[in-house]
Amino acid sequence: DSLLQEISPSPYSSCTLSTMMDCDTPEEGSDKRKSAQKLIERYYYQLTQGCGRVGCDNPDCRSSGNISTTLPPNEAAARALNCLKGRARLCSQPAQEEEQMDIVEDILRHPVAGPSSTLGHPVPGVGQPCPRQPKPMLFLSEAKLDQLISECTESGNYTSLKQTLWDVFSSSESLGASWPMTGVSTPATLPASAACDSQQSLVKMSKEEVRALEGEKDVDSSEVEIAAPVEASAVSLTGMASSVCTVDIQSLRSSYEKLFNMDNSIFEAGLVNALVMLCSNIEMDLKVKPNIAKDVNFLNLYEIVLELPVLGCEAYLENVVPLVCRGIALLPTSSQAALVKSWSKHSKERLKSMLENLQQILSLRVYTGTFTRDHLMNDDETIASCTTVIRIIYYANLLGGEHYSKQAVWDTSELPLLDTDNFSSIQMEGNASRKRYHDPISEEMELSPLDVRVPLIPLEEFYNEPLNETIEMDRDFAYWKMPDHNFSEKTKFSFMSHPFILNPATKAQALYYDNRIRMYSERRNNLVLSMMAGAFASNPYLKLQVRRDHIVEDALVELEVVVLENPQDLKKQLMVEFDAEQGIDEGGLSKEFFQLIVEEIFNPDYGMFIHCPESHTYWFNPSSYESCAQFTLIGIVLGLAMYNSVILDLHLPSVIYRKLEGKKGVFEDLKDFKQSVWKGLKDLLEYSGEDMEEVFMQPFQINYTDLFGSMITTDLKDGGADILVNQENKREYVDLYADFLLNKCVEKQFLAFQRGFILVTSESPLHMMFTPQELEMLICGEKEFDFNELENSTEYDGGFSKETNCVRWFWEAVHTMDLEDKRKLLQFTTGSDRIPVGGLAKLKLIIAKNGPDSDRLPSAHTCFNVLLLPEYSSKEKMGELLMKAIKECKGFGML
Repeated sequence: DSLLQEISPSPYSSCTLSTMMDCDTPEEGSDKRKSAQKLIERYYYQLTQGCGRVGCDNPDCRSSGNISTTLPPNEAAARALNCLKGRARLCSQPAQEEEQMDIVEDILRHPVAGPSSTLGHPVPGVGQPCPRQPKPMLFLSEAKLDQLISECTESGNYTSLKQTLWDVFSSSESLGASWPMTGVSTPATLPASAACDSQQSLVKMSKEEVRALEGEKDVDSSEVEIAAPVEASAVSLTGMASSVCTVDIQSLRSSYEKLFNMDNSIFEAGLVNALVMLCSNIEMDLKVKPNIAKDVNFLNLYEIVLELPVLGCEAYLENVVPLVCRGIALLPTSSQAALVKSWSKHSKERLKSMLENLQQILSLRVYTGTFTRDHLMNDDETIASCTTVIRIIYYANLLGGEHYSKQAVWDTSELPLLDTDNFSSIQMEGNASRKRYHDPISEEMELSPLDVRVPLIPLEEFYNEPLNETIEMDRDFAYWKMPDHNFSEKTKFSFMSHPFILNPATKAQALYYDNRIRMYSERRNNLVLSMMAGAFASNPYLKLQVRRDHIVEDALVELEVVVLENPQDLKKQLMVEFDAEQGIDEGGLSKEFFQLIVEEIFNPDYGMFIHCPESHTYWFNPSSYESCAQFTLIGIVLGLAMYNSVILDLHLPSVIYRKLEGKKGVFEDLKDFKQSVWKGLKDLLEYSGEDMEEVFMQPFQINYTDLFGSMITTDLKDGGADILVNQENKREYVDLYADFLLNKCVEKQFLAFQRGFILVTSESPLHMMFTPQELEMLICGEKEFDFNELENSTEYDGGFSKETNCVRWFWEAVHTMDLEDKRKLLQFTTGSDRIPVGGLAKLKLIIAKNGPDSDRLPSAHTCFNVLLLPEYSSKEKMGELLMKAIKECKGFGML
């Protein structure tokens, strides 16, 4: 019982065994500790697998038949300790057994686990032990495993195969030296056929011979030095052994294919137990020895384990994979980056399988866990470590995907100082100094999602929906904001630092918390100032008073005054007041304000944007007469909408959102913006004839029309009019053409627009969390109008229920509407016709009873998404008055 208590705190007994054997003791006890650990492993194997001899007379061997059921890992480990303490017999050759008993006597006579250990009691009458000879290190290669499988298959006895798999897969030294690349030196070893009885001959060897077997040079130690990788220069530069993988992946996969084509039941239980022991010991080493990755190449170990084709099976998925993840999560960033490079090169076809296995573990853990406000998913070590490994797969997925061309560089352009630019005096961070990488692996590899056009696996598959449904985003946000150097407790794990696993709706919720905290902070600061300055304190809100007929002029003038006085006021909560209207802004008026101002700004009469009929989008007018200040104010409007959680009806090409996050537009971006231009340039690139100059007659020039329809011709490079496009320079022409359209010709307008957007979002985690596609969804909402979702999520008040006739008639009328009328209904009830991130289920519509039957039109509290319906007496009356309300009513009043 006492032995069971010693190991029960650990989920896997091998963690405890490793801890006992790695206790700090005098130097002369190191050999004894290693000997004890090896013997306990052998007892453990004998109890769980047996020696292979049917009817064995050893009662502590499973092959004897005395152990009828498979022992759990903890119980088997406890019995192994008892066997060592009681000097139980091992199933082995006589000479080998004699040596092992001498070792047991020496261990029992001299404590190795501290004075309180159960192994520390001296045994009276035991003489001096014989000196122990070190055991040669086994390792596997494709040829050795082939020979071993062939010999076992011919003889029908698989004992040597099981023993070898146990010896190799339970030892980090043996496994790390297995399946080496060509050119990597490996420790000398015995042939595969003699792997199981190597200890008998070892007893008779001299010290020098043992050294030769172990590959040692001038060290007198029982530990074996793992050979240096092929890329020794990389290791010497980084000082990190776990920075280069030296495993021959193709040879490894070939070996696994042959091994697992056999009957897996022959070796599965032993292999799982060996892996559990291996991974538990590695995890403990990484926890108690932070710098061990500098000396031991863990990449080889994890590459070999994770290439197992059976990791998706229940036994491995439940027992092995979580331990592997916990070990990988403890590796330094440079080692994790090395795994990214390795997986992107060797395991592209297996990345999706690895991701699915980890997602399955995460989902199962979320569903079966009992998480509360006091015990969060963030505190679960398995969930945190699996998420960390998914991050490695995420970056391997990016690295192995289709990247943008070399022209897709970070935009370091800065807006020039102009006399007409009222905002040029504002101090703010420029493009050249913006933070580009927001993750340790990303920074280590200088790899961003913005660099990748098509990843190997769609990024949506990295979302874990059970986790997103369960996560306490407010607590997670608090963990993310927690300082890194908090000495009172360990830094908490935050999913916000791993945004790839969060869907856009969850990220939007996190951004909402960040924005609200900033608003409350500004309000609190204003309260303090009002207490100190009295009546001279500013408004705690960003208040805009506008006229409907002059909404653009009024808004831009007021915002310009705010920015010039104190740009920080943009971080206050927005309050809109329409002139001569009684509405009080609790969110609904702000929605109406943004809806109206966007319609006006993109009106062609203003000349600031031009419409592209091909993609139904708007682009900056390169020949606009408006000043940079006007485009800055439009950027501020866009930033304020996002900051105040208002979705806009914007029709901008996707390249705008990449540019907002810091990248220049390139040729590939033209496909979604100007497809006809993209197709023409693509045809030019694919033309292979030598008569290109005669066929195309295309100089290095570009033509476009200005605001008044006049044609403007511009050289793409110096002397472009005299240079014709040919086979040698056609790629240069295409890149210059795309660069001019997407960057140079609208540089002044875009940089001013970007400046306004950053004025509002500079302190936000926006760029860290959202990809360009997700940023577009955040600003513009989703595109699928699923009113069944809205019906299922709607709540009822004032006496209405889902079964009330009036409510049923309402939904029947809604489902018969066309898309345009459905948009108008959303506009009428919520103040916006856009769908929030996450779908209409996130809208939380409330339908309330507004008195008995009458001829009153339906009305709405757009601030709170409340629709007020009188209890109409017929379906026809309901439909008629509802359509009249959504089509002909506009404006706000007091009810």
